[in-house]
Amino acid sequence: MSDGLQVSDGLPQSTGDFYERLRAYEGKAAAEAGRGKDPVNEPMIRHWCEAMGDAHPAYTGPDAVAPPTMLQAWTMGGLAGHTARSAAYDELTALLDGAGYTSVVATDCEQEYLRPLRVGDEITFDAVIESVSEEKTTKLGTGHFVTTRMDVRTNGELAGTHRFRILKYAPVQRKPRGERPRPVINRDNEGFWAGVREHTLLIQRCGECEVLRFPWLPGCNACGSDAWDTVEASGEGTVYSYVVMHHPPFPAFDPPYAVGLIELAEGVRMVSNVVGVPHDKVRIGMPVRLEFQRVDADLEIPVFRGGEG
Repeated sequence: MSDGLQVSDGLPQSTGDFYERLRAYEGKAAAEAGRGKDPVNEPMIRHWCEAMGDAHPAYTGPDAVAPPTMLQAWTMGGLAGHTARSAAYDELTALLDGAGYTSVVATDCEQEYLRPLRVGDEITFDAVIESVSEEKTTKLGTGHFVTTRMDVRTNGELAGTHRFRILKYAPVQRKPRGERPRPVINRDNEGFWAGVREHTLLIQRCGECEVLRFPWLPGCNACGSDAWDTVEASGEGTVYSYVVMHHPPFPAFDPPYAVGLIELAEGVRMVSNVVGVPHDKVRIGMPVRLEFQRVDADLEIPVFRGGEG
C-alpha cells in the first residue's frame, strides 16, 4: 500500500513516514476567527442548569455568570456548523480517512477557566491542532489520537481553554458470533427456568401475604415468609424504562439493541430484550407482549415484542 502504510489482516499499520506526515499538522490552525452564534444569555444558562440539576445562585439574577463548564457550549455551531474550521484540519482528517482510519470517537476533554462569562459577553475563539499521537491499539481498533486546543475569548480577553481529543481509528473486525452466555440456574430460580422451557412465565407469590415478587427469591421481601407458590403471567406489559446497548460488543450479541425494564400486567417488573421494533423506536409506556426466543439449540429466553403504534 502506498503513502507510507502497510496492511496486516486488513488493517492499516502506520510507518514512520506516515506518522511524520501526520505530525506536520501539529501547530496548524484547526479553527480561525470563530465567533459564537449567540452571546452569553440567560435562557441557555437556565437550560444548562436545569439539565445538570445545578441550582447555584451565582447562575441567576442580574449579576449572573455562566457555569464554567459551559465554556464549549458558547462555541458550538449547531446543525449548520461553523465556517471557522480550517483547511488544515480537513486535510488531516482526509489523510487519516484515506489511510483506513475512517471511524471516530470523542475520548476526553480538558478545560481551564480564567475568567467568568457574563450575560451579554460576545464569544470569539481560535483552535490549533496541538498533537497527533503515534499509532495506538485500543479495544475499538487501531488509530491515532488527535488533540485540539481551543482558546475562548470575550471582548478580546482570554476566558478559558478547551482541549478536545478524538480517536480516528480502523474498527476491529468482528469475531464470529459466539454462544450466548448461559443463565445461572440454582435452587432458588430453577422453577422459573423450568417454566420458560414450557413457554410459561411464572411469578412467585408469597404463601402468607400473597405479595407477588420478581425476580425469584428464597423468601418474601414483604413479610419474610419462606412459603410460596406461583402464578402464570398473562404476558402483557409496558416498557417502564429502557437502555440501548451500543458498546462494548460481545460476540454473542449484535448491537445496537434495546433492553427494557418491563412492567408486567401483574405489577412486577423484569429486565429483558425488546424486539420487533427498531431500537430507536422503543419508548417508555410502549405496550409489549411476551414471547419466547430461541437463541441456540439449547436455550430459549423470554423477550417482549413491541409495536410502533
